[in-house]
Amino acid sequence: MSTPTIGVLALQGDVREHLVALAAADAVARPVRRPEELAEVDGLVIPGGESTTMSKLAVVFGMLEPLRERVRAGMPVYGTCAGMIMVADKILDGREDQETLGGIDMIVRRNAFGRQNESFEAAVEVAGIAGGPVEGVFIRAPWVESVGAAADVLATHDGHTVAVRQGNVLATSFHPELTGDHRVHALFVEMVRTEMVRAAR
Repeated sequence: MSTPTIGVLALQGDVREHLVALAAADAVARPVRRPEELAEVDGLVIPGGESTTMSKLAVVFGMLEPLRERVRAGMPVYGTCAGMIMVADKILDGREDQETLGGIDMIVRRNAFGRQNESFEAAVEVAGIAGGPVEGVFIRAPWVESVGAAADVLATHDGHTVAVRQGNVLATSFHPELTGDHRVHALFVEMVRTEMVRAAR
């Protein structure tokens, strides 16, 4: 079957690292900044960065509603760190005007693991990923306070949920794109391929 085309939301954050990781996981990867670029991809990664800035830029670039429509329509999405916040239905400690796309029935706490100088790496066992734990890079990372019945917890660290999937939406508190281990991206690419097959039927 054809190679999936996966976008990386390029409004803010570590876009280049995700493009490299997706390409290593056998996807065609391209930055996405405009609605017409969003329309051309089979799936989307929302990178780490600053979630309040990202949500504001999504409004400025006219991307917020097109993104929400694609998520509602079933487009596979993977959010890392700030991206996890963007796909959460509810945020704790967010700004009052902060917008999310939704997609996962979960409550996420911003910067829960501490400030920039409290960043750390940890081995994380992720359900559905073979070959042992992945190395998680946690940078001002959120954690998940609670999930609804439709969401599946894939990983925890220190008693806190750090990876969740609900249908076609995947989210991690940590940054796998910074490690050279592309297994989480490969999992997401497989999610996109599965949705492409389903949609083609």
